[in-house]
Amino acid sequence: MTMIVLLCLVTALYILHPYLNIVVLKKVVGITLFVELFYLIGHYMSGWPFPTPEVILQIAIVVAVGVALGVIFSRIWPLPENKGFERIFRTVLIVVPSLGIGIGFQLLLQGQYATQALYLVFSLSSWLGSGHFIKKAQVSIK
Repeated sequence: MTMIVLLCLVTALYILHPYLNIVVLKKVVGITLFVELFYLIGHYMSGWPFPTPEVILQIAIVVAVGVALGVIFSRIWPLPENKGFERIFRTVLIVVPSLGIGIGFQLLLQGQYATQALYLVFSLSSWLGSGHFIKKAQVSIK
């Protein structure tokens, strides 16, 4: 029941929010497919549990919310064009809180006995989503 409610909320978020366009949706699908492929390979090579449809839906929900958080954060604080301390500080400010939120999603979706690291998937997807908007260098005319 919790997953259905979360899926409806995520769908409404992606329909109603103006920054979550088709490019963001492509990013969500790409990250979700990569993570699912990772767990599928892990099943055959390391004996991990096979990703059931419920787990696939959980991964898709976590990735969609993580990318949405990253895109909204990117709109508030765009990625600087040049490398430097600002990028490092910005990465820490998105990844550390998203780990905490991801642990909440982990407990909400899988309970105490988790089979996937959803908190790391959430943090990774929010970090990858935070590169959506890039700050352009200001040109001064003298």
